[in-house]
Amino acid sequence: MKSALTSIPAHHPAGSRGAGGTSPAILILPGGGYARQADHEAEPVGEWLAALGIHAFVLRYRVAPDRHPAPLEDAKEAMLHIRNGSHGLAVDPDRVGVLGFSAGGHLAATLSTSTSTGSARLDVPEAVPDLAVLCYPVVSYTQSVHQGSVDNLLGSAPSSDLLDELSAERNVTAATPPAFVWHTADDAAVPASHSLDYAGALMRAGVPAELHVFPRGRHGLGLAAEEPGPDQWTRLCAAWLERAGWASPPSAAGGRD
Repeated sequence: MKSALTSIPAHHPAGSRGAGGTSPAILILPGGGYARQADHEAEPVGEWLAALGIHAFVLRYRVAPDRHPAPLEDAKEAMLHIRNGSHGLAVDPDRVGVLGFSAGGHLAATLSTSTSTGSARLDVPEAVPDLAVLCYPVVSYTQSVHQGSVDNLLGSAPSSDLLDELSAERNVTAATPPAFVWHTADDAAVPASHSLDYAGALMRAGVPAELHVFPRGRHGLGLAAEEPGPDQWTRLCAAWLERAGWASPPSAAGGRD
């Protein structure tokens, strides 16, 4: 399987534009346990971001039978491609983020902390996002693990060192990008402790983090449009992005299309 990157241009310029009339961009990493790609966590999410004035790029990264580091290599290459501007969209190279769901959230968190893993081959500072949005993410490969993600990414009997390296909460530093994180308390597939531990690690490192844990909601909700409680996450995240100067609400676009 080869990776594939799809772009969704912003519907209108974001509220705080960069030099040369550029707008921010966010790389979307759908979930699927490193076995597949969840379509409802892909292009529909890109359309939501585009409505906020953010260029969206959906990455179909390699999954099983491909193993680590293939998905991380794909994500890094996508980040570099988005920053270099060869895609033709007016992207601000200093405002390129990542958004991931479930195993895609694990990939997003790994991308955010990858310069702390000690792997020179994967140490590409320009590929580290400027902020991250993690949606019911798999984070730890050592505590309350989602075994399917581990098996699909690493195969059988991975070393303890590799499990540590791919547990993002253990690799957070003061240089890790800020994050918006959300989960549901009764997630039966990936415990909310993954989000709690990552957000806690960010806060201990002095990195800004916003965390929301909703009481109820199954795993894999995506935009969660009709799920009471979790359906608030897009509004809360849009407000977070707006405060960061990355987004403006569609109603604020006026005649700027």
